[in-house]
Amino acid sequence: MWSFLNFIYPVLEFETDPGMLSEKTHQQIKALIEKYPRRRSALIPSLQLAQEEAGYLSPDVVREVAAVFELAPNEVYEVASFYTMLHRKPVGKYVIQVCTNISCLLCDSEEIMTHLKKRLGIKPGETTPDNKFTLMEVECLASCGTAPVVQINEEYHEDLTPEKLDRILDNLK
Repeated sequence: MWSFLNFIYPVLEFETDPGMLSEKTHQQIKALIEKYPRRRSALIPSLQLAQEEAGYLSPDVVREVAAVFELAPNEVYEVASFYTMLHRKPVGKYVIQVCTNISCLLCDSEEIMTHLKKRLGIKPGETTPDNKFTLMEVECLASCGTAPVVQINEEYHEDLTPEKLDRILDNLK
């Protein structure tokens, strides 16, 4: 099946080079596929497993997952590039996602982002030199009633102020 990404990312069309993921991860992905009536339904959790092992979804990892699913690599890349919890480049130990949707903006998420940029010395999309923190700006974390909101790895931090955020970051060191 042809996709627009075939034009943009032709490098993903090469054959897969198995070996980026362990046999255990391959077996876990195959078990996930068996759980669902439609194979593709297992794609997101499978990409999360692959990311957990590899650290991020490199083109080689995307190709390998695509091979397991018997999909074109670009079909898998389309999914991997859509979700902010899936990383296509190396990230720090702690991924800090700052919601910048309207509710958070109205509750001063700009102040939170400015504070993080100053404290960490990086801009959104960058990782600190010690590979400890990656800063991301995301569209919505679906916690509008407790804005401003930041997600650090899998944990939400709500009703934030720069002072609260400093305490949270201090506890991560």
